[in-house]
Amino acid sequence: MKQMKCDNFNLNQINLTQIMAMALSASILVTTGCGSSSSDSSSNQVNTNAQADNSSNTTSNNTTNSDNASSTDNSDTNTDSSGGDNSGTDSGDDSGTDSGDDSSNGTAQTEGSTDGVLCDYTYSEFNNSASVQATSNADWSCSGTARQLVANGIPDHATGTFPNQANPNTISEVNVSIAYTLTPTKTDTASTLGGPRGATGYVLNGVKIDANTAGSCDDSGNSCSLVGNTGNWSIEALGQTSFDFGTDDNNAHVQPDGSYHYHGMPEGFIALRSDSQVAMTLIGWAADGFPIYARYGYSDAENAQSELKAMQGSYQLVENVSSNRPSTSVYALGTFAQDWEYVAGSGDLDECNGRFGVTPEFPEGIYHYYATDSYPYFQRCVKGQL
Repeated sequence: MKQMKCDNFNLNQINLTQIMAMALSASILVTTGCGSSSSDSSSNQVNTNAQADNSSNTTSNNTTNSDNASSTDNSDTNTDSSGGDNSGTDSGDDSGTDSGDDSSNGTAQTEGSTDGVLCDYTYSEFNNSASVQATSNADWSCSGTARQLVANGIPDHATGTFPNQANPNTISEVNVSIAYTLTPTKTDTASTLGGPRGATGYVLNGVKIDANTAGSCDDSGNSCSLVGNTGNWSIEALGQTSFDFGTDDNNAHVQPDGSYHYHGMPEGFIALRSDSQVAMTLIGWAADGFPIYARYGYSDAENAQSELKAMQGSYQLVENVSSNRPSTSVYALGTFAQDWEYVAGSGDLDECNGRFGVTPEFPEGIYHYYATDSYPYFQRCVKGQL
């Protein structure tokens, strides 16, 4: 009789009863595969693990694909936002990603303070716009009680042509070094800034906000100049067609010292920051330390769940025109700053284009300013303590 070894039994050394018992045992062993059930279990487990691995790989692949799609979208966005001109964008360089990444803004660490919000915003990239051809540098940091900016005033987006017929100045680097408080305090006093009184604030890219102009006319309207500010009637850069200050699509132009600066909505920068979407977008800081947002705010200032709407300034054209004003038949109402008057409650904002309310970065609420499509376009004054 041949020997069958399974669990080390020798069939030649046992009696008939044992043989019968052994036959039954062998049958059982054959049915169970001599321990192969353990092997099958392992095989099943391997298959299960393989499926789990495949699922994991699929998830990983989907994540990778999602990341790739996101990367592609960002690349497309950077191209589109510059109008086909890679002004200050390099898809292979992350050194300026803060410029288009609202998720990195952070939130205020304590109520009444702006510390923790964009305290490490840095940007340094070459702007290859024809009228720029220079590196845009901006470095914001927070230390102690101050928010500090060191920049060179070069924009990080495409610009118009400078010099141009109405603006003979060339964009050039300027030394920007300022410090704003991290604990701004709102007052009941509106402090007018701009021109020789200093910038009302800076956009994150280090470009100055200076909404007024040095242009003016005398009472007759026969003597007007875009420089000097010697007449009684101050000419507006935006919203009128009688005078051309050579502003570009970013509502900006260049001062004699080479300072590119904004008179109104900085469209190119907003496109980089918000991907041209309807969003509450923090774009800069005012001289009193309060934040500045672009265009959109919550319809209910105290409710972050309310819909976003385009903020409206609260200025209206004067109803009673001064007899000393140059003729409205020559210079339509809205040409001069004096044509506008603040009417509380006629819009969403106060006389400095600001209001108190919640924002994504300040969920407990804070006083903040807006760039608007309506007059005064950018704040001309600040309400915080200087």
